[in-house]
Amino acid sequence: MATVSIYDSTLRDGAQAQGISYSVEDKLKIVERLDALGVAYIEAGNPGSNPKDLEFFTRAATLKLAHAKMIAFGATRKVGIRVSDDANLQSLLKANTPAVAIFGKSWDYQALEILRTTLDENLRMINDTIKYLKQHGKEVVFDAEHFFDGYKDNAEYSLKTLAAAAEAGADCLCLCDTNGGSFPDEIFEITRTVCAQFPNTAVGIHCHNDSEMAVANSIRAVQAGATQVQGTINGLGERCGNANLCSIIPNLQLKLGLDCIPTAAMRHLTNVARSVSEIANMPHNEKAPYVGGHAFAHKGGMHIDAVVKNPISYEHINPELVGNSRRVLMSEVAGRSTLLARINAIDPTLTKDSPETKKIIDRLKELEHEGYQFEAAESSFDLVVRKMLGRYTPFFELVEFKVITNEPAMNEVNSSVIIKVRVGDQEVLTVAEGDGPVNALDKAARKALERLYPAIGAIRLTDYKVRVLDSDQASAAKVRVLIESTDGTESWTTIGVSTDIINASWQALVDAIDVKLIRDQEQQTTH
Repeated sequence: MATVSIYDSTLRDGAQAQGISYSVEDKLKIVERLDALGVAYIEAGNPGSNPKDLEFFTRAATLKLAHAKMIAFGATRKVGIRVSDDANLQSLLKANTPAVAIFGKSWDYQALEILRTTLDENLRMINDTIKYLKQHGKEVVFDAEHFFDGYKDNAEYSLKTLAAAAEAGADCLCLCDTNGGSFPDEIFEITRTVCAQFPNTAVGIHCHNDSEMAVANSIRAVQAGATQVQGTINGLGERCGNANLCSIIPNLQLKLGLDCIPTAAMRHLTNVARSVSEIANMPHNEKAPYVGGHAFAHKGGMHIDAVVKNPISYEHINPELVGNSRRVLMSEVAGRSTLLARINAIDPTLTKDSPETKKIIDRLKELEHEGYQFEAAESSFDLVVRKMLGRYTPFFELVEFKVITNEPAMNEVNSSVIIKVRVGDQEVLTVAEGDGPVNALDKAARKALERLYPAIGAIRLTDYKVRVLDSDQASAAKVRVLIESTDGTESWTTIGVSTDIINASWQALVDAIDVKLIRDQEQQTTH
């Protein structure tokens, strides 16, 4: 198969997304995951920009990577100085990476109005910088910044910037749609022209998503001859983001038959996407193609019936190829056969005609009428089934809790909870403080139970959502609380519904604890 090099910029371009601030430890964790995924290059930051990146490159130099080359990122030399006197270039060399990426202006407007230099000096800056780095034994990727806008404005000059980089020995000429405004047909035609003009130098593509075309533009560039694709996991990046490698990689490899990453590594794609979301402390995009929780989720009864008969009826690939899984959503429109499949995971002896099945379905409809929504909280649905089938033994029982809220808050603490729980014939009374009543309740429950159930310590709340169900009741309205939890290996969502937001939160918290303890209990039984 033809090979396309995957160049990941999650740690550099992705870090420019609003709300993201990686620690050095965060970046090292992401490097390990990207290397395991099998990407060719990991662009990890600009060592001349801040002390944190300098520390990162020092520590990254000790990593034993199986697939990826580390890349340090920087700019061409500054206007009017020698390359040897440029502090940023010296930082690039100190980063001690086998490869470097250099960005330079390929739009005459940018050279004249932003750099405030001449067009000839801009060409010399590109040429001098790349020659200098090649003399120091570096593999060099030239990022032709604003290339497509520049080409549409002044094609002759944009191509001269590529020629200056190629003549200096650049290993790859990466064409950047920096403003993200180009269309796929433009990308294809311009990339094809560049590939024809520079047949002896690899051509890459770097797209931003301001027109929501970054993935399509990247793929069209490959079809035009580009052999390197730059992007980020989950499309993280400044403004509207960068080209999403989680869509690009399977599109190129599974659909176009191109060799991007090791075949076995493709099954890690969903896990890597979720890990990066977790490390970046951002909600994972569940609607993302290939790696989102909704990507292979089916709710409508007719759709589900067809998928059960043959998945190709409503799925464009087998979800397992990218490490994802098919989800049949639990709702009143799912159909009896769909619900039965979920019920059979707990009791395989039941059939669609079993009286227990009918009772469970009737109960599901009652709960959904009350405001529960199990398509987003299947773990809570499983607990409902276990309880109705007599396959649930509570790990603990709430005796009572009291919530005290104080304003103003002191040291980010404004709530305290006194909780009493019963485990067997033992009662445990404990107190905890928190930033809000739900946080205090969560801490109090953990404090009371962790001594008896140490596994609870691994649970971490990753998302908390509240939805008002009957707004006409104003402050007396019923609310639905969804809590997403993780133990670092698996994630699950649980639900609570009440006119009291604290009570609804407690229901969801209890379910979250039960799910973890049941899973651990069953794993111990099977082993």
